[in-house]
Amino acid sequence: MITDRGIVITGIGVLSPIGIGKDSYWESLFHGKTGFNSISLFDTSNFNVHIAGEIKDFDPVLFLGKKGLRDLDRSTRLICYAAKLAIDEAHLQITDENTHSTGVSIGTTFGSLHSISQFDREGLIEGPRYVNPSHFPNTVINSPASQVSIRYKIKGFNTTISTGFCASLDAVSYAADFIRLNRADIVLAGGVEELCEETFLGFYKLGCLSGINGTEPVSCPFDARRDGVILSEGAAILILEDEEYALDRGTDILARVRGYGNAFDPLIDRRFNHGGTGLKNAVALALKDASLAPEDVDYISSGANSTKGLDRMETKVIKDIFGKHAYKIPVSSIKSMVGECFSASGALSLAAAIGAIKKEFIPPTINYVEKDYDCDLDYVPNKSRRQRINNVLITAADPYGNNSAILLGRYNRG
Repeated sequence: MITDRGIVITGIGVLSPIGIGKDSYWESLFHGKTGFNSISLFDTSNFNVHIAGEIKDFDPVLFLGKKGLRDLDRSTRLICYAAKLAIDEAHLQITDENTHSTGVSIGTTFGSLHSISQFDREGLIEGPRYVNPSHFPNTVINSPASQVSIRYKIKGFNTTISTGFCASLDAVSYAADFIRLNRADIVLAGGVEELCEETFLGFYKLGCLSGINGTEPVSCPFDARRDGVILSEGAAILILEDEEYALDRGTDILARVRGYGNAFDPLIDRRFNHGGTGLKNAVALALKDASLAPEDVDYISSGANSTKGLDRMETKVIKDIFGKHAYKIPVSSIKSMVGECFSASGALSLAAAIGAIKKEFIPPTINYVEKDYDCDLDYVPNKSRRQRINNVLITAADPYGNNSAILLGRYNRG
């Protein structure tokens, strides 16, 4: 028999272009700080775009120590660092008693792309006998999640989810399901993507980057001037727990997972010209799962990323679901500040939503200057807004059909 287990969040670990650690991250969101700077990880002289959301002050030795770091790629270092921050904040002790009921669920899609490229390049040029075998584990996409379990001695389930823009929201939904099904008490769930030349080149060749035509890159979701994304990197881990387990531990509870929904849209195209049904279904399922009416949602953390089609589609879905009430709900996109972190974006949005609940503010959509006729909601332009928030809807839509939504709520016991 499946019981209705309450699912709560007790820890957050964040590494982003605008801050490392939840407090720095929330402070930057409140003040509308951007994290875009000149790329130093690879040479961009042959491109028209030279900025991204690169994490500049990332020192893995600070939290992880030197042991074993040399053989870990950037994605794995980022997510292990985020896991350490989350574990410490949740005052979580992983012991022989709870290790088998503790799991890991990570969303990443391009996390191993650079490692694969470098390993294959060495094999093709020098020959397969001359590759460094210690670099081979980094070429598998489940390496970041697996290394989290190895480093922190977690023996429960370990899962990697690769559903593009939706991956880290899906990873959190998957983690919540394990707790609901009584197959885990604690799950480290989130997402990671690193900034690398291979990913950058892919987005560049597809024409997805802002500034590709030589203009100044700008991330301005919902604004009529929007012309593409600013690519970024980041990692975020949330500690999900069974409510009673968390209460027995005596740890602070940051928020409650109210509900979630997933839906696929086979009619979607890369520019979101024919999409909307899948995201609409995902949001409807999340509301039903949470037993909430549309009017119960106080804030929507949108996945809009400064592309024409996605921002327009998200606006339409919100109006379809919420009707006249859509114009009363604040909607903002943190991607105006952190950029497009792809599979990590959902986890960063969840971390931001928890900050909105705890600190009682709505992050702004910065760089909002010129109104688009098709995007006519309250996007919290340019400045954060003080407001008490009980329920937040977080959305994500992928150009290849996946759509996800999660509802987080203020924690009130009982």
